[in-house]
Amino acid sequence: MGNLLSNVKVTVIRRFNPEEVFKVPPVKAKYSGPCPVFEEGQEFIVDDTMPNGFCPYAWAVLRDGIMTLGANGNFSDWYEEPGVAVSCCPDGLRPVIFKIERV
Repeated sequence: MGNLLSNVKVTVIRRFNPEEVFKVPPVKAKYSGPCPVFEEGQEFIVDDTMPNGFCPYAWAVLRDGIMTLGANGNFSDWYEEPGVAVSCCPDGLRPVIFKIERV
């Protein structure tokens, strides 16, 4: 990723069950329940690499936001508070919502 100027904390805010997202899912899932990789409240401090145990699909989506915040950038077009962002993993049946913040 490159050398980040600041560390970034990623916090799992919410995991959804498929039933919370769809009354009738558009595709059949291989398993039920929320994402098995993360727990709500779980925190990861990120330097330059994906943390151990982090879902690579979620990482692919969060990486750009982590790089921006780690390079002291902001998302001022979306958030009043500097140094933060909220993002979601790409699993459309059981999404996980993350808060990303510069520390």
